[in-house]
Amino acid sequence: MSNKLQTLDSIQTLGGDRKEGPQDSVKKEYQEGLRFLEQLEYGQAAVALHNALVGYEQSQDETGIANASNQLGHVCLFRNEYQAALKHYQRALVVVEMANDRMSTLAVLNKIVTAQKGLKKYDKAIAACFDMLDLYQDNRDPQGTIVTLEAMAEIYLDDGQKAKAADAYKAIGSIHKNFRHDTMAAQYLEKATQLGTVAANGSSSL
Repeated sequence: MSNKLQTLDSIQTLGGDRKEGPQDSVKKEYQEGLRFLEQLEYGQAAVALHNALVGYEQSQDETGIANASNQLGHVCLFRNEYQAALKHYQRALVVVEMANDRMSTLAVLNKIVTAQKGLKKYDKAIAACFDMLDLYQDNRDPQGTIVTLEAMAEIYLDDGQKAKAADAYKAIGSIHKNFRHDTMAAQYLEKATQLGTVAANGSSSL
């Protein structure tokens, strides 16, 4: 399995090339589903993508299963069907994690955060954010880390946890400070200060 970073819709078939024949019709169903999704025809998109998913299951095409599940998650998310979206995203997540496809894992986790927020399951949204942070830190990606910390701060504020939101902003400020982005660092530290919960010793409870 490849460690190459790539987007979810460009995952290569795990374990070999795509087969010709019946797979062609399944791929057509999948492409139709994408087209309907782009046109905001969610009902038709769901039918086509479900048919594609069944086809991929029958041929044991793990990449196809991941892609179809991911897109079905998008359909459900657009329809505010958060629990159904979560189910599809979690299925996609299993496949991309087994493939060690980190970019796809991050993409799916980001959608899982959105679904959990929609369900108001803030603790689970935060847990997914921590998984994202681990990957961004492993990849030495400070920008991804910052974006995730900002998302965490917003979730904490939605959940009424101002102290933890302040810690998230303080962590962002520290990252900017390490890169000598003094103006940006000051802005985030000010956000933390305004929440009135920055510890005097600079420790973080994240």
